Amino acid sequence: MMIVTVVREFQSGGSERYHRGPCEAGSGREQRYPGPPLLRSEGNMAVQWRRCWRGHGAVRGAIEAVCGVNRRAGTVLERGAGAGGLVTQVQLPVRHTHTSINPSMFTRSRSRFLPPVARSCCCCCRIHSDAKLKDPFSLAQEDLKNLYEDIKKQLLVSKVELKALCDYYFDGKGKAFRPMIVVLMARACNIHSNRGGDLLPAQRSIAMISEMIHTASLVHDDVIDGADTRRGKTTINEMWGERKAILAGDFILSAASMALARIGNTTVVSVLSQVIEDLVRGEFMQLGSKENENERFKHYLEKTFKKTASLIANSCKAVSILVNSDPEVHEIAYQYGRNVGIAFQLVDDVLDFTSCANQLGKPSAADLRLGLATGPVLFACQQFPELHSMIMRRFGSDGDVDRAWRYVLESDGVEQTSFLAQHYCHEATRQISRLQPSPERDALIRLTELVLNRDK
Repeated sequence: MMIVTVVREFQSGGSERYHRGPCEAGSGREQRYPGPPLLRSEGNMAVQWRRCWRGHGAVRGAIEAVCGVNRRAGTVLERGAGAGGLVTQVQLPVRHTHTSINPSMFTRSRSRFLPPVARSCCCCCRIHSDAKLKDPFSLAQEDLKNLYEDIKKQLLVSKVELKALCDYYFDGKGKAFRPMIVVLMARACNIHSNRGGDLLPAQRSIAMISEMIHTASLVHDDVIDGADTRRGKTTINEMWGERKAILAGDFILSAASMALARIGNTTVVSVLSQVIEDLVRGEFMQLGSKENENERFKHYLEKTFKKTASLIANSCKAVSILVNSDPEVHEIAYQYGRNVGIAFQLVDDVLDFTSCANQLGKPSAADLRLGLATGPVLFACQQFPELHSMIMRRFGSDGDVDRAWRYVLESDGVEQTSFLAQHYCHEATRQISRLQPSPERDALIRLTELVLNRDK
């Protein structure tokens, strides 16, 4: 594996100069600077950064996601101010190739959207090399027993039809992905805080609330998208109509709010209330698009955070607040959930191009048919500029969906999006490794691998 060190000098006059210095991994040069271990390129996750980051346009947003946003997390190795200048060193992973990387392909840009990552170094440098990683699903199984039955108890109504609507998706056949993360994070934070590993009743309530908020958002999303299938079954709006589906989603959300109020912690209430605001803002962002291609990737990543990652991030933060007053622990929990959540959605966007409808439980190319330009499409734009006009008309002309599908599969869009997801999972691992060792912490590390390798 090669390590390419890019030194960017920003002179007071605004000009930029780039220097490249390759060195073999293990030579010791890369050990001078603090930061997380470099990402490994394995299988089809390997990527040629020269193809990913060439040119300007939407890819600038991805550069920010990998280099700019997480600059303080160790991707940027060193910064220092001279007389009117700023020097930044960046480690970028590349696979062995006969084609050299031209540093002039990189563009400086500063993110104003995604939350920055804390600079503090891992207190546990050896992440999990000495122990076999725990399976997160089996480890959380006991805590999630009767989860859906407990949710149904929160949805007590006298009207039979409303009860049927509200219980429809709480049939125990879901993955319970979000509650699983929440209970594992809760136990990991409890052990880290010397409170023992037992799950607090309020922490389990947050796991339940996270699933209720998520399900309510799915019901509303299906109405907005006009979807007829969800989780391999007919949607509520298809069976009972849009009006009743909207009311059912509202009722589930109100029941979740009442359960949240019963926890009695105003800080937790504030944190989880942010989730609902983000869901609404994210949905509005998805309804629109940016004409400026430079803003498109930022828009896409911010929308991804609000619609998917915010719920996971803030639920993780909420359970940490209940047992620890240290803001740094809260930030660790939040950043783990944020990065895993974004990675989860990036993989989901990849699967829309690589999995069949039977695996996904929904029709393939669903995003394109809805007029949505996800990561694979935005990356593909760099090789097929004709996609820009299709994005602006939301793939509404005859043949747009088929042509966009073909362009994405002929490009590196799927590979680049997968590698970006790998980056976020790596950062999630780095964050959670700062907690004290525990089976639950190791299970959360293992979960990042499962997120990357899932096929549905």
